[in-house]
Amino acid sequence: MTTISTGSVVAFDYTLRDGAGAVIDSSEDGTPLTYLQGHGNIVPGLEKALEGKAVGAHLNVVVKPEEGYGEWREELVMKVARARLPKSPAPKVGMELQGVGPGGEPMHLRIISIEGDSVNLDANHPLAGQTLHFDVTVRTVRAATEEELAHGHVHGDDGHHHH
Repeated sequence: MTTISTGSVVAFDYTLRDGAGAVIDSSEDGTPLTYLQGHGNIVPGLEKALEGKAVGAHLNVVVKPEEGYGEWREELVMKVARARLPKSPAPKVGMELQGVGPGGEPMHLRIISIEGDSVNLDANHPLAGQTLHFDVTVRTVRAATEEELAHGHVHGDDGHHHH
């Protein structure tokens, strides 16, 4: 029986809940999440918990922020002039924007408040600082192809995912 180890391509069904039990995300549409074990494609805490598991394994995994999306960091909150944002659609609290980080990398920003001519943006991951509760069932495990290992992510029937 094949077990999950570095270089395994794994497909799993999941439901992710926050600490209050509210569902944040799930694969309920019937499409499992497929990733390459050992390459940081999923949060570290979940990747560790899946190591050594086999097809059919059912896990409830609690992932602390430091092994999930990190702690919430104050320095990732910034104030910008409203004029620097696109005019349309009008900025609203909760709106997500795509920005560019200092190294030219894409950044996801969320508007957390609007004060007159200033807008406060949060570049923290929306799940930063949260303890994540995963309910996971392993569907398939296979060895990665050389190309997948070289690229560090899964290719194949389920598309070419870049997360």
